[in-house]
Amino acid sequence: MAATGVDKLFDELGKMTVLELVELKKKIEDEWGITAAAPVAVAAAGGAPAAGGDGAAAEEQTAFDVVLASAGDKKIQVIKVVRAITGLGLKEAKDLVDGAPNPVKEGVNREEADSIKAQLEEAGAGVEVK
Repeated sequence: MAATGVDKLFDELGKMTVLELVELKKKIEDEWGITAAAPVAVAAAGGAPAAGGDGAAAEEQTAFDVVLASAGDKKIQVIKVVRAITGLGLKEAKDLVDGAPNPVKEGVNREEADSIKAQLEEAGAGVEVK
């Protein structure tokens, strides 16, 4: 069975580093005017009913919140990563990091949550995915 173009692209994305993926995200946003804000709102609205469900619903969770638990020793690096992830200005990103624990992104899928967590941990932050 021959791999399709989508399969090949997916394999290449899997080989990229977190920083390369962040650059790709920025380039897509700049080039095509697509931002993560709209899908997050849809995912958060779709994921809200599952929060009130039983244990089985919790296993099927599709929307995750990435929470900055602590800034760690390299606060400036963490602020830079938060700005890259959220698109916030310097002051807003600094306030978010200074006020930890704070949510960085809410209602994202598992892959994006894991990617954000990896980026923040690489910068020295303490992170939780809920």
